Amino acid sequence: MNTRPTPLRTAVMSALALVAPLNLLAQTAPAVPAVSTAQTAPAAPAVSLIGRATPDIASLPPGPQKALVEYGKQLTERTFAHIGPEAANQKLRYAGNNLACVSCHQGSAAKPFAMPWIGVSASFPQYRAREDDISTVEERVNGCMERSMNGKPLPLNSREMKAFTTYIAFLSQGVPVGATVQGAATVQSKMPNRRADVTAGAAVYAAKCAVCHGTDGLGQRVGKAGDGEGYTFPPLWGPDSFNTGAGMNRLAMATRFVKHNMPLGASHDATQLSDDEAYDVSAFMVSQPRPVKANLELDFPARWNKPVDAAFPPYLLGTADQHKFGPFPPLAEKQKQMAEQLKTQAAAERATGAKR
Repeated sequence: MNTRPTPLRTAVMSALALVAPLNLLAQTAPAVPAVSTAQTAPAAPAVSLIGRATPDIASLPPGPQKALVEYGKQLTERTFAHIGPEAANQKLRYAGNNLACVSCHQGSAAKPFAMPWIGVSASFPQYRAREDDISTVEERVNGCMERSMNGKPLPLNSREMKAFTTYIAFLSQGVPVGATVQGAATVQSKMPNRRADVTAGAAVYAAKCAVCHGTDGLGQRVGKAGDGEGYTFPPLWGPDSFNTGAGMNRLAMATRFVKHNMPLGASHDATQLSDDEAYDVSAFMVSQPRPVKANLELDFPARWNKPVDAAFPPYLLGTADQHKFGPFPPLAEKQKQMAEQLKTQAAAERATGAKR
């Protein structure tokens, strides 16, 4: 058997090495038998965002913290006005489009299953597959700046970065580290086991989406280009939308968001689209032109955990078309088999090395 490390095998071993210290740090080391520890270990706390009251900024006493939280909320709701490409202060033009954080993170980043920020402070630092490394909250914010906002990173010591992280921490109060948060991210629904139908998606878009986002998908401006006032309804493609490196440009992620948050007024428990409609209309959206993120081939360096709907090379599981439009279940099964094989090989290599 060839035991020489391959790039893929090395990536798996690196990822496992990163995760292992976290597992060790999460454990205690009492002088009791392991069985007893397992029996008495407390379960991870659970927090539900459904029906949970959002913290009230008015409850904060006047001072620097309240000022930063208020600014963070403004940045979230009116990103375009403060740090967008038409912002009055040219030195603060970090975003490359006129979207707002709430274009995706609805309800001032507090709506359940609309990628809320509640609990984010308790979950970082965390391992991120996109970088195959441990990332901080600040790095996560800048990931959005460079992808969803099609811009450049905020300086870590800037007032804007401090405002974002302070607002996230304010929303996250009461959520303990390690908690399971019901309502976080999006509803993890299964994808239809077929290639998405872009033509059918265009029909869904015309019937249920164009009234807000425009027949051309370019959104509805509050005023006119250059006024720094953003959009009543954001563009879904075109030069002023998110770029190809954004999570919303991945079909499975977009489908889950659209299914449980679109059209206007939809929620996880009051959906307006069928599974097939959400899948097809999302495929229509991601098929449209948008800004291109450079160097996407560097994303997910541990290729075994690259999402199956990440539609950029290298493609290890299927064709470019299948990674973009599905069907995804066969790719997910191949990925599972690849990950298990590589982990087995990595374990064998460690065992061989230990015997030498």
